[in-house]
Amino acid sequence: MTFDQETVELYFESKNGRLEVFHRGTPLAFDEEKALEILKSDEVTIYVNMNEGDAEATAWGCDLTYDYVKINADYRS
Repeated sequence: MTFDQETVELYFESKNGRLEVFHRGTPLAFDEEKALEILKSDEVTIYVNMNEGDAEATAWGCDLTYDYVKINADYRS
């Protein structure tokens, strides 16, 4: 089986709300202020639904220091 990005959905979620940013293979226009509010939370969950079966997985990460985020934000420029 090959990976099909046309089925992927991606959401950011925290105590400050939930926001879909990728739907069925298409990046979505989204409210950046809402995204910022969600991502400001101490804990953020990123949900990725591959829509290719019923398996589940969990991964934990913690390197969201200021410098790490700044370096990666520079890619948007």
